[in-house]
Amino acid sequence: MRNSRACVSNITVTDSVIRHSDNGVRIKTWQGGFGSVSKVKFYNIHMDNVRNPIMIDQYYCQTKGGCRNQTAAVHISDISYEKIRGTYDARSPAMHLGCSNSVPCTNLTFYDVELMPSQGQIMATPFCWNAYGALQTLTIPPIFCLLEGNPESVPNMEIDQC
Repeated sequence: MRNSRACVSNITVTDSVIRHSDNGVRIKTWQGGFGSVSKVKFYNIHMDNVRNPIMIDQYYCQTKGGCRNQTAAVHISDISYEKIRGTYDARSPAMHLGCSNSVPCTNLTFYDVELMPSQGQIMATPFCWNAYGALQTLTIPPIFCLLEGNPESVPNMEIDQC
């Protein structure tokens, strides 16, 4: 918050059930921050009618009027989603990967992800913005918007000090 530094790594969330919630597995960071979120694994999570089952939000803003866009961002990398299954509220896409224009999310991996809309609704297309990674298996819904490989450059932005 307010251009602060945060360094979070080596986190595992496993064997969980999330029911009738706004958010499932979520990483959110304030614009203008520094540092990193890395080596996070979400494993064997069951979603039951969750509005945003998988979410990365590097544009988090708590005020209703919005926040001024900033170029600095916490670097998000090495995030894995494995055995994430269940249903979601189709008012939002099952996956929302909103990464910074200047500091993209890197090395996002998806393995055995199957999220279906609850109540037979039409499946919403996942949203990606500047998100790089790999699909280890087919996903439902398909994440065609995920960028392959690595970006040409990721600004250092003092990540090394984490």
